[in-house]
Amino acid sequence: MSSVSTKNSPKKTLISRIKTYFFTGIVVTAPLGITFYLSLIFINFIDDKVKKLIPGDYIPDFYLLFEVPGLGLIIAVLVLIIVGALAAGLIGRAFVSIGEKFISKLPVVRSIYSALKQIFQTVLASSSNAFREVVLIEYPRKGIWAVGFITGPTKGEVANMSKKKLVNIFLPTTPNPTSGFLLFVPVSDLIPLHMNVEEGMKMVISGGIITPKSAKKYKKINNKSA
Repeated sequence: MSSVSTKNSPKKTLISRIKTYFFTGIVVTAPLGITFYLSLIFINFIDDKVKKLIPGDYIPDFYLLFEVPGLGLIIAVLVLIIVGALAAGLIGRAFVSIGEKFISKLPVVRSIYSALKQIFQTVLASSSNAFREVVLIEYPRKGIWAVGFITGPTKGEVANMSKKKLVNIFLPTTPNPTSGFLLFVPVSDLIPLHMNVEEGMKMVISGGIITPKSAKKYKKINNKSA
């Protein structure tokens, strides 16, 4: 029996190593490949849409006899920068104000526009604290914890309904963080985490497979204090 086990052990070791190398190769190449593929799709999509708006004589591809990848994306970024610079000026603000007054008179469009404007201003504004802090909350019942993201202090009618200080919490779903729940939670019921938003999102998307190092540090601190 011992001779059989010694003969089979090198084969098992070789097979296990091959399996380990195979899965390691997937872990290394899959994220790179998928990221490259999705980036290529996005660049080609922007190139296709932007180049249709430019006369053929002004596209470098016409003279080079081959397509330049990413040219449409570069043009789109430059256009957005120019539009932003013009909108920041006095004349640009006047045109934006006139456009918003016109949109405010349209029944359905004004609701969509105002909601989208508030979302983009909240997320993109440099002074905003939206999606800047990761917290733990007890959800969906006491004793069960979930990772949430503070999007801002609760204001208006909802805030007036509670005697406690509330904050808006976005609770994303796994593995699709673009959907989730809006919760109004008392500040006293939150446990702030040391991980940043990117680490928190990775943890949610991976279903807890990717655990940030900062989360381990937090556990050690709690164990010491306990």
